[in-house]
Amino acid sequence: MSSIKDNYSLFSIPAAWFVAFVPHVYSTLYYTADKTAPRNYMSALEKDQTIDQATKDRFTRIKGAQQNGFENLGFFAAAVVAGNLAGLSSSTLNGLSAGYVVSRVVYTAVYISNTNPKFSDLRSLLWLIGVGQCITLFLKAGKALQGGPLA
Repeated sequence: MSSIKDNYSLFSIPAAWFVAFVPHVYSTLYYTADKTAPRNYMSALEKDQTIDQATKDRFTRIKGAQQNGFENLGFFAAAVVAGNLAGLSSSTLNGLSAGYVVSRVVYTAVYISNTNPKFSDLRSLLWLIGVGQCITLFLKAGKALQGGPLA
């Protein structure tokens, strides 16, 4: 039986935030726009005639990976908190939380590096796996709060 001392799931929330933030850091290492207007980053990049289209496309994918990571972060954080409040086992919380973070790392790498439309479905599958981890946490938490067996 696992104990609360073995529960690392809450640490996965800042880990997921970090995974979402890494593409931004990566992009700023290779392209620096006007730091006084950071929201104009993509429009400045598009107007920059010194950068080839393939590189611009890569930066667009980087931005998309970052945005998607932050868009999903709240759903994930709520699922982890719900699982903790419902008293799910540490092994369940740790496994599903770690599974989500790993799926986001792989998703982000595929999103940024993929230029072949045939592999776009892989990115979607990875996204679905991550969302599935969150949904599973919510369902298990709901069941536990209804008095069902804890998992």
